[in-house]
Order: sequence, then structure tokens, then C-alpha cells
Amino acid sequence: PRAELDSGMEEKQPEMMAVCGLDCGTCDIRLVPTNPEVAQRVVAWFHQMGWLEEDEGIVEIIERGMYCQGCREDRSVHWSPDCPLLICCVDEKGLEHCAQCEDFACEKLEAFAEESKSHQEAVEQLRRIAATG
Repeated sequence: PRAELDSGMEEKQPEMMAVCGLDCGTCDIRLVPTNPEVAQRVVAWFHQMGWLEEDEGIVEIIERGMYCQGCREDRSVHWSPDCPLLICCVDEKGLEHCAQCEDFACEKLEAFAEESKSHQEAVEQLRRIAATG
């Protein structure tokens, strides 16, 4: 759990963090192969989105690589292998995350933050990391 900012404790970087600041440790898409409860939730979502047929499930998700192992892992098993932030940060600049970039926070990252509340929180996480070095 995150430490409260006013508690006097320093907030820690997630153990496994995406280049964009998302916490991979809590990501359902990454946990699919190892957590049956999460897998069922993701299967239901994929059915709802039309990404799986009604008679398909976790086996097909695993076979098709429809989960993620993280930004610095096998790109054939990544939720978004063509992510512009991933390509820029890892492929082009060889960084671990966007907070290490001399262009932080760039337009691509700001646009990402505008997509959802979880993306805003991820970019805030990166801002805290950048501020503390």
C-alpha cells in the first residue's frame, strides 16, 4: 500500500513498474497466468469486449499471449507492444521508465495521463520519482 504523503514516510516505487508509471504488481492483465480469480475477471472482460468467443477462456488468453509480462520482458506477450511510450523509453532511449528521461514529462506522457484516472495516477507516481531522484 502507498504511504500517505503527510505521514512523514517516503513513498516507494512499485516493485514492478511500467515505463509509464503504472504498477505492474497489481495489474490484472499481468496476473492472468498466476491468479485464477483475476483470470476469471479478465476472461469476463474479454468476452464483454468481444476479444474472446463465449466458449473461450484462460487457455486461449495464454496461447494467444493476451496478457502482459511487463515492459522489459517478451514483447510477444505484452498487452501493448506498440505502445509509443514503451518504444520511446525502452527501445529508443534505453531507460527503465519515463521519469529518467531528459524530456520528462513530454507531450506523449501528458496525453497518456489524460486517458484515465489510473493513467493520471501513474504519471503522478513518475513525477514523485523524478522529484526525489
